[in-house]
Amino acid sequence: MRRTRVILKAKGKNSLQFWTNIKHPLRVALNYVVVATCRILPSLSAKNWLYRRIGVKVGKNVSFGLESTVDVFFPELIEIGDNSIIGYNTVLLAHEFLVDECRVGEVKIGKNVVIGANCTVLPGVEIGDNSIISAHSLVNRDVPPNVLAGGVPVKVIKKLD
Repeated sequence: MRRTRVILKAKGKNSLQFWTNIKHPLRVALNYVVVATCRILPSLSAKNWLYRRIGVKVGKNVSFGLESTVDVFFPELIEIGDNSIIGYNTVLLAHEFLVDECRVGEVKIGKNVVIGANCTVLPGVEIGDNSIISAHSLVNRDVPPNVLAGGVPVKVIKKLD
């Protein structure tokens, strides 16, 4: 089970209708500008610097591939360990708007992790140190350290030495 908590119970409308009750629109707008800029920015150090400004906990020598995206509502709930790679067009989410509620959860990515292209990491999951997530995976549960994992939904494929 993912570690998420309910922050809004919707009444009469879906929870996304109440997004302004969760975060100030100007904060979301600022986060969006930073995230949109980082998606196309080729400089890895500039991306890391900008992401840190909006609250993402970015370790040393982290590399974000082009078009990768962090959560615009709760970037402060994302933590990425040293020397990790976030692949092309991968999305790291720390929130989920559902019909009846909105949930948030921390995303913790360990050290020396590789997340392949076009992955989605859902709120409330941890990916252990030295793990590899194959391309096009949906990370909807914790991934232990030192494994190759992949698929929709993600499953451990093999233990790494």
